Amino acid sequence: MEPNIDWKNLSFNYIKTDYNVRVHYKDGQWGKLEVTSWDYIPLHMAATSLHYGQEAFEGMKAYRGKDGKVRIFRWQENAKRFRNSAKGILMPEVPEELFHEAVTTAVRLNERFVPPYGTGASLYIRPLLIGISPIVGVHPSHEYLFLVFVLPVGPYFKGGFKPQDFMIIRKYDRAAPLGTGNIKVGGNYAAGLRATEMAQSKGYANALFLDPKEKKYIDEAGPANFFAIKGDTYVTPKSQSILPSITNNSLQQLCKHLGYKVEQRPIPVEELAEFTEAGACGTAAVITPIGKIFDEETNKTYIYSKDGKPGKITTELYNTLTGIQWGDIEDPFGWVEIVD
Repeated sequence: MEPNIDWKNLSFNYIKTDYNVRVHYKDGQWGKLEVTSWDYIPLHMAATSLHYGQEAFEGMKAYRGKDGKVRIFRWQENAKRFRNSAKGILMPEVPEELFHEAVTTAVRLNERFVPPYGTGASLYIRPLLIGISPIVGVHPSHEYLFLVFVLPVGPYFKGGFKPQDFMIIRKYDRAAPLGTGNIKVGGNYAAGLRATEMAQSKGYANALFLDPKEKKYIDEAGPANFFAIKGDTYVTPKSQSILPSITNNSLQQLCKHLGYKVEQRPIPVEELAEFTEAGACGTAAVITPIGKIFDEETNKTYIYSKDGKPGKITTELYNTLTGIQWGDIEDPFGWVEIVD
């Protein structure tokens, strides 16, 4: 039975689905996959995830194509990044086979929540790994819980594929140069909350962070990677404190496939004036075109959309990437897997 959901007006918020899946790690080994309809976790108040940040997660999506089939996008890359995040904060790595089993099982069990083709909505997939041992001293947990839940979502930024305005924030950093910025752990997002609230309170969609060491180079675009277009070149930052975005990596490969050049390098703030298009990219946002960037400290505004429309290359990349994800166009990279 199809759920009573207004698919075309979904926001990016939690909606309860039928099931989630869980696996416990104990005595040095992973247990068996468990299925539950319970939305809560029995957790000791001294669990390491609550006190010492032993928590990592991923963001993925499943798409229903015109043919009715459900597709997931580049899950192997998410599994790889998930393992790297676990390693970064001394948690056991979830094997690729277990990750795949958990993700596909969660999608299959909640298939009725995969939005219909043509609505612009998708099924968001959230793998999560947390330390659950009660430890008061600063030490890694002995036991862990890996779980996957899913929910139907609309666009991350209100308005979907329309230019959004960003604000450069120098007052706060989201990560330290040799810290956890390059892995997907909750602490990075907690550190970015003040900057996000500051930008949004002034009417901007999100914050644009500079590098945490010198404050000279573009780093992350709020909860997503930054990219820009300069002539026929796709330019994106290179930094040890940036999360390697699977969407950004895909866009770089698409650019080469479409005949554009790609540069991944430090981007000085001053170079913002030389770009013709800019955007933020990630699983949740896919591509969010940037209309303008305001730098409060220098009082400079960099404009990338004067007519309220995304740029030509940004639009081409968005249409190509989403076309592959929805199964509308050929997938020359083998990125998509159909969930049977």
